[in-house]
Amino acid sequence: MMMDSVPLETAVSDSGSEDRSSPTADSLREKEGRTDDSNVRSTSVKCNVENGDKVEYYGWVYHLGTNPIGHEFCHYRFLFIRGCYMEMYKRDLHENPGIKPIRKGVIGDTLMVEDLGCREVSHNEVYVLRFYNRLDQAKRGEIACATAYDAKKWKEAFDHAKQQGQQEISKGGSVRDKLTMEDEINLEGPRAGVRKYAHGLRWLVRRKSGDLGSLSRKALNLHSDSRLDMLFDTDTGDVVDGHEWKCVRTINGVRIFEDVAASKGGKGVLVKAVGVVDASADTVFEVLLSSDRLKRYEWDTLTGDIELVDSVNGHYDVVYGTFDPRYLTWRHSKRDFVFSRRWFRDQEGTYTILQFPSVHKKRPSRSGYKRTKINPTTWEIRKLSSQASSSNPRCLVTQTLEINPRGWLKWRNNHCPKFERTVPYALLSQVAGLKEYIEANPAITSDFPGTKIVDSEDLSQTSRELESAEKTDEFYDATADAESSSDSEDSESDSEATEETNLLKSGPQSVSCFSLIQSSESSDELDSNVPSINLEPSEFPGTMRRAVDEDDKNCWISPSGSGFMIRGKTYLKDSTKIKGGQPLLKLIAVDWFKVEGCLSNAALHPRSLVQSEQGKKLPFILVVNLQIPSKPNYSLVMYHAADRPVREDSLLGKFIDGTDAHRDSRFKLIPSIIEGYWMVKRAVGTKACMLGKAINCKYLRQDNFLEIDVDIGSSSVAKSVIGLVLGYVTSIVVDLAMVIEGKEESELPEYILGTIRLNRVQLDTAESI
Repeated sequence: MMMDSVPLETAVSDSGSEDRSSPTADSLREKEGRTDDSNVRSTSVKCNVENGDKVEYYGWVYHLGTNPIGHEFCHYRFLFIRGCYMEMYKRDLHENPGIKPIRKGVIGDTLMVEDLGCREVSHNEVYVLRFYNRLDQAKRGEIACATAYDAKKWKEAFDHAKQQGQQEISKGGSVRDKLTMEDEINLEGPRAGVRKYAHGLRWLVRRKSGDLGSLSRKALNLHSDSRLDMLFDTDTGDVVDGHEWKCVRTINGVRIFEDVAASKGGKGVLVKAVGVVDASADTVFEVLLSSDRLKRYEWDTLTGDIELVDSVNGHYDVVYGTFDPRYLTWRHSKRDFVFSRRWFRDQEGTYTILQFPSVHKKRPSRSGYKRTKINPTTWEIRKLSSQASSSNPRCLVTQTLEINPRGWLKWRNNHCPKFERTVPYALLSQVAGLKEYIEANPAITSDFPGTKIVDSEDLSQTSRELESAEKTDEFYDATADAESSSDSEDSESDSEATEETNLLKSGPQSVSCFSLIQSSESSDELDSNVPSINLEPSEFPGTMRRAVDEDDKNCWISPSGSGFMIRGKTYLKDSTKIKGGQPLLKLIAVDWFKVEGCLSNAALHPRSLVQSEQGKKLPFILVVNLQIPSKPNYSLVMYHAADRPVREDSLLGKFIDGTDAHRDSRFKLIPSIIEGYWMVKRAVGTKACMLGKAINCKYLRQDNFLEIDVDIGSSSVAKSVIGLVLGYVTSIVVDLAMVIEGKEESELPEYILGTIRLNRVQLDTAESI
């Protein structure tokens, strides 16, 4: 949920001390030549480059934390990133040359940046980014931005800075020594020389004299680079689509589709409205989540009156709304509704919003109103490439909802023209209303201008250079200069085989314009001079059963990779993807464990296949341990084995014996819900996820195995999605494919490293360890 807020006059800590260094909204408007009282929301996005490789980012952010006496603070700070170094100031560095930073440090390989979504701070909505060291999570900190767009650009800035750090480390010598000698501190910890006790007492006395103040949608002068978009694939999905969408009507430039395949199944009908909006995905996302009544009245004919009931976390809230249905139906009783919303942004910047009918104790039945269940709905907002003749951003907005088939089929066959006077129709019209509203209000889109590319440096080339770099474990922060503690504000404490594929039905196979076979390049990964051994899963121990037939439950199998799309030989030139083939590694066993804490280094556990006599004789085993947060916690441990030794100079060999940073930048997981509730499918998605960049992954390389521990709970978004999946897990069939990303022409085409299909898993069958 987002709320409009008044311009920032000053940022004040919760204890009541005023941040005198924070620029006022009036001064910002004066600098920008603005004299009106509207919120300052425009963002200047560009890039400063020195000698072709030193990229600078800077802008104002809110530094969030807790002081030594337990009170939350929010300080307005100027953040500056140059190359791999970060500095934090109390004042604008460019207007006050020579000032010393209050914090500084290196952005290194172990830095993890997590988008915590929207949070309310002193009755205002901000977007929070959390930073932590994946080797030492006690070292952490938070910053907040006024808009989702600003948060996304800062996250991209830190990702790019990590690459710059890898490049610096690759130079070796004194530069390498300098990076490794940086002192590491905690953003929530005290700075050196801070006089915290005296100031803490003074804050305690004054804490009731004021509040945080109003956080405006501040002008963030963040310098960034659109070349970061090259880090991500731009296609729509990495799984063969099983839907058969047919356009059945167009309304005001918006197409309405029906999922013909789902209709044939006799279940509820899935329909969607699709339209191109001339605005950035970030802008549309904010408009959709805004509860501003007057603005929603301009585009939303149904849910214009909504209010926030409860905010569960930064990506999950509950909303209450009312509407008068007289213009839709002949009924005259007023209606109200309650629905929950979950939203997240993937690694490519695509937003997904899930809306479920819900109940909440704060909003019981209301006198004079009839409670209505709003149709389950999803929104997808995906950015599109700008047209050659225009630099304005565009995005594709897709709204999907589930409706009763009886009324829909009558309307589609023109037997019932009154569909236009129903709630589902009003919902489908939201895309058209949104499109017209944004086109009629150009000031909305001007808040997020297109990114300006200042130099012609090839970032993809830089990325390839970085991959060959040796990595060290650095953190993004270092101790502040003690001399900066003399200011009155120094009291702040920042502080987861061929014959098996016939056992279960395959996923949808209909796709055109793609190669149907995987390249034989993957055969170069294993040593062909060594005879292959027989890998029969029945000979290897595992706590989860292998499937007997397609109706079997609580079991696994390894399907073909033909249901997944991977990078083809010419991907770097034309972004062409091909169908995957048979996995390189064979899935031989799966363990399904229930644990009280967190199971790490599963391969070293006495019950692990790796520790068995059969396991010790295998040339190589890839152990993927998915650590699933719940009550209790679960671990799904998958064992993929090679029938011959892995060549050291192969892509897989370099991954096995590479650094953690190299593994983080290469290991991809592609999910696909084959059977299951459509909302769960939407939540999980079909895009490959670079696991090491999204959540915390730890690696253990010993003897004949490599273990990857995937901590799903380290990301609030991943934790929310897995929580939704666990609610439907007994009715879900899910495929997972693992891929090592190919970034150079010699590494293409990609190949499927391993696959697994989990068939209707039952939580209570997990074995306790």
